[in-house]
Amino acid sequence: MNNEFFPLSFDESGRCSACLNAQKIIKREWITGQSGDEALSSMATDLKEAGRGKKYDAMIGLSGGIDSAFLAHYVVKKMGLRVLAVHVDGGWNSVSAVRNISRVVKNLDIDLFTHVVEWSEMRELQLSFLRSGVLNQDIPQDHLFFSTLYRVANQFDIDIFLSGVNLATENISPPGSGPGYMDAKHIFGINKIFGKTKLKHFRVMGLLEYLWLTRVKGRPRTLKPLNFLKYDKNTAEKILKDHYDWEDYGRKHSESRWTKFYQEVYLPKKFKMDKRRLHMSSLIVSGIVSRADAVCELEKPLITDREEVIQTRFIAKKLGISADELNEFLISPCRDHLEFPNSKFIHDTLLKIKRFIQKRALK
Repeated sequence: MNNEFFPLSFDESGRCSACLNAQKIIKREWITGQSGDEALSSMATDLKEAGRGKKYDAMIGLSGGIDSAFLAHYVVKKMGLRVLAVHVDGGWNSVSAVRNISRVVKNLDIDLFTHVVEWSEMRELQLSFLRSGVLNQDIPQDHLFFSTLYRVANQFDIDIFLSGVNLATENISPPGSGPGYMDAKHIFGINKIFGKTKLKHFRVMGLLEYLWLTRVKGRPRTLKPLNFLKYDKNTAEKILKDHYDWEDYGRKHSESRWTKFYQEVYLPKKFKMDKRRLHMSSLIVSGIVSRADAVCELEKPLITDREEVIQTRFIAKKLGISADELNEFLISPCRDHLEFPNSKFIHDTLLKIKRFIQKRALK
């Protein structure tokens, strides 16, 4: 995993900087047991009080994955919250994901807001990113998801977003030098260089709109309820199967056919990166699996040659190109995100100012 795109350092015991940082965060932010129960009870009370007179206490995202679906189950059934579920259809939903979303929404009797992207522009933007050769091919999807969340929060007067992100299964974040998924200049830049059409319907969120909604208006504020539970994915999946006839969609984040291809074909072939290492490292740090079991899991093939061919053909057909053309993208030179237009300096400067203000406020 240690390469020019994810630079890591190691201490005298062989522990990497990403894992050490994750351990610090877990110790500080993963609060379970009685303290966790009390925090969740207090959170529910506060959200209900703040939600008086409004239609919703909070909003959640629904991808069709385990984490978001279990969160929906927990905050409605256990915390008694009125939530608006938000789903962004970028054209890559697996059949299982669509069914899972429908069953969860129906059984919980909650409202669902779905934003369907203009496919011709989504297709062109993703082709632009493929032609660029950069590492993070999920930027178009991620930008679309979060920009939609921010706009929906403003539209429905919702102050809180309850996220399914959790430290039990996602605590490793290797340092990277590239711009974030909310960098509109980067998205427009890559599309201008490699795209064939302008983005008219794909609503990119610029820096000013992002700052206005998230910093000036301050919504939505993100809370992570699963960080107050001894969250276990296997137990969560069993609960979802028992209550919602849940369908398994495969590996982590494979509810999106695009992300499945990105993690299982694109990253291994182009960047020699097996993302299972990140996922398994997170589980080791959180104590869910042992290192020996993780190593055993990583020794198994990521996918078979036949599965790779099937995935490549599916993605190529969906994008309107040949499998050979898609394979050319996989063997073309790797490019750094910073080679292309971006607003990283502005984002980094604003982050430094924010941290400085926070430190002064604590004194």
